[in-house]
Amino acid sequence: MALRKELLKSIWYAFTALDVEKSGKVSKSQLKVLSHNLYTVLHIPHDPVALEEHFRDDDDGPVSSQGYMPYLNKYILDKAWWQVEEGAFVKEHFDELCWTLTAKKNYQVDSNGNSMLSNQDAFRLWCLFNFLSEDKYPLIMVPDEVEYLLKKVLSSMSLELGLGELEELLAQEAQAAQSSGGLSVWQFLELFNSGRCLRGVARDTLSMAIHEVYQEVIQDVLKQGYLWKRGHLRRNWAERWFQLQPSCLCYFGSEECKEKRGVIPLDAQCCVEVLPDREGKRCMFCVKTASRTYEMSASDTRQRQEWTAAIQTAIRLQAEGKTSLHKDLKQKRREQREQRERRRAAKEEEMLRLQQLQEEKERKLQELELLQEAQRQAERLMQEEEERRRNQHRELQQALEVQLREAEQARASMQAEMELKKEEAARQQQRIKELEEMQQRLQEALQLEVKARQDEEAVRLAQTRLLEEEEEKLKQLLQLKEEQERYIERAQQEKQELQQEMALQSRSLQQAQQQLEEVRQNRQRADEDVEAAQQKLRQASTNVKHWNVQMNRLMHPIKPGDKRPTTSSSFTGFQAPLLARRDSSLKRLTRWGSRDNKTPSPSSSDQQKSLNGEEDASSSASASEEDKLDLAPEN
Repeated sequence: MALRKELLKSIWYAFTALDVEKSGKVSKSQLKVLSHNLYTVLHIPHDPVALEEHFRDDDDGPVSSQGYMPYLNKYILDKAWWQVEEGAFVKEHFDELCWTLTAKKNYQVDSNGNSMLSNQDAFRLWCLFNFLSEDKYPLIMVPDEVEYLLKKVLSSMSLELGLGELEELLAQEAQAAQSSGGLSVWQFLELFNSGRCLRGVARDTLSMAIHEVYQEVIQDVLKQGYLWKRGHLRRNWAERWFQLQPSCLCYFGSEECKEKRGVIPLDAQCCVEVLPDREGKRCMFCVKTASRTYEMSASDTRQRQEWTAAIQTAIRLQAEGKTSLHKDLKQKRREQREQRERRRAAKEEEMLRLQQLQEEKERKLQELELLQEAQRQAERLMQEEEERRRNQHRELQQALEVQLREAEQARASMQAEMELKKEEAARQQQRIKELEEMQQRLQEALQLEVKARQDEEAVRLAQTRLLEEEEEKLKQLLQLKEEQERYIERAQQEKQELQQEMALQSRSLQQAQQQLEEVRQNRQRADEDVEAAQQKLRQASTNVKHWNVQMNRLMHPIKPGDKRPTTSSSFTGFQAPLLARRDSSLKRLTRWGSRDNKTPSPSSSDQQKSLNGEEDASSSASASEEDKLDLAPEN
């Protein structure tokens, strides 16, 4: 994962270098060339089919970094891991390719030769920058890492910067990079090319220092230098150039490192020990591995101490399973920065909280002063209010005394008025009782009237069975009954109005009495009409009997030599049943007439009319019979 991040940083520079328009996208033809070069430098077998499939011409427009990442991860970076395991991959060649692409666009060397950095030195500083930069894009190096790298380079040249001078230099650079929060690689290279931090150091000295730091940080060379080594077979001493890495201690014939004479593998079981001086060699120490012991001699005690400490560091890294010292140191510095940042944020938060508490305290003090002032004002207002309330209380007490006297007077007048009201209520109750008694009497009279109407209706029904013409008169009688019932309902409504409006009770009662008087008069007239009708019926019956005698006399024709019958007639055209029915109906009418004398009837006029009609009918019938009898002898 760490190697992938380092490779992506270098590829990011190459991608941005190809982005001429700075739009975040690169043409597909340029990405094809870049991918082909990455295949070559990483010693990965080319896959033109996948390359053409991913960058086929029917895709729309250039490709962004996000669009290029899937192909980069799948076909390049995943395969590069296996090349690292097999040892066929050299990261320095990969970085040189990416540096070549980005330097053409972004790094301009002074044509007058005033630049302190050669192209190789700039490349090494670019690699150091990528190693120490933050894992976010665009890549920047925080001021702490810039300070660390500057100190590293200057210490390699046995130079030191004062704290104030270093802080001033970093402040200038930080001010230049205020928007990004750190330095870009081009600002970092410009810092070295300007020579502001080098104090007139020669170009070759700077190049050697940069190369030493590059080997230490990038190539993981913990320490290098000449040491005397004792041979394993011939046991002679020879001077060799040693390079210490976390995994091994290599030695060469010279410092050009062209001829490797051997490798001492280091692991957790190895150890380093200091040996006493012997055989004319001093400052001796040995490295013990599982297979053999290597004896070496340093030039002085300081060198021996540095070598033993470095070898112990390498053994410790192997025991901890770490492959790079500076990666571990970088991670620790990053964690320290994060801790400092958290402590600073916590401190700022604490300061902000304290400031807020102080402001809250001041605000509360101001509020307390305001409350005290308000309390004093409230006390003054309370005193004024108390005085005002006392005055109002006195005025109110006086007003209440006046009102009390007026209330007592009003009470006395009200009591007198109540007495009058009680008397008036008693009179009204007495009046209501009288009206209720009158209503009861009216109801009894009404019930009698209803009973009389029921009897009269029975008579009407009997008359209807005898004569079909009486049906219309019976309907009129029923209408008269309904009018009387409406009169009764009207009387009840008038009673309710009497209860609701006491002032109109007497007048309504008089109207009811008048109506009752009219009903009585109507009843009296009906009785008189019934009496007249009965008189007429009696007269009619007498006439009928007379005419029957005459008809019986006329119904027997007189023959010569015959005697006149005295009792009954043997006239063939006479119908005896009809005469019998007429006599029975006359008897019933007589009985009903006598019953009508006992029960009043409001429709006596109608009865009289019906009886007159019967009389007329009987008269006409008698006349017709006489005409027939008169015509009989003529025949």
